[in-house]
Amino acid sequence: MSTNSEGQAITPEGLAALKAEIAELETTARREIARRILAARELGDLKENAEYHIAKEDQSHLETRIKRLRQRLRDAVVVEAEGGETGTFAFGRTAEVRDEETGDVQTWTIVGPTEADREHGKLSAESPIARALVDQPEGAVVDVQAPRGLRHFRIVRVL
Repeated sequence: MSTNSEGQAITPEGLAALKAEIAELETTARREIARRILAARELGDLKENAEYHIAKEDQSHLETRIKRLRQRLRDAVVVEAEGGETGTFAFGRTAEVRDEETGDVQTWTIVGPTEADREHGKLSAESPIARALVDQPEGAVVDVQAPRGLRHFRIVRVL
């Protein structure tokens, strides 16, 4: 799953998180910025008021972030977990994967590129590792050409 003319693949959980982030920014974050701008205005001369200018700049960044997230929401195409009960690692599914050189086991979920977060085990479907692992069964060993050389991963268990 990747970006195409039909939109940007996203899991149902990723869509819910995206909507929640937009709601938070459009309510709580906007109110906080407005409060900061009002407080800064009360300090007097706006030309030399650093707090006011910082708050206005933060407001601009917030509105840009909201605009980008709303575009992601418009482009989002929800893709349910693939592979059913077949034991294959697919989009939206989670698996334990072992690095054959180090023996380290990590739990990864293949997700859309906009929800990828390696630190939290969310691997972009467009990454070389995910492309190599997708549609592979439990026990499969795949080779992935990484910047630091060839790596070997084994799908220990599809969850």
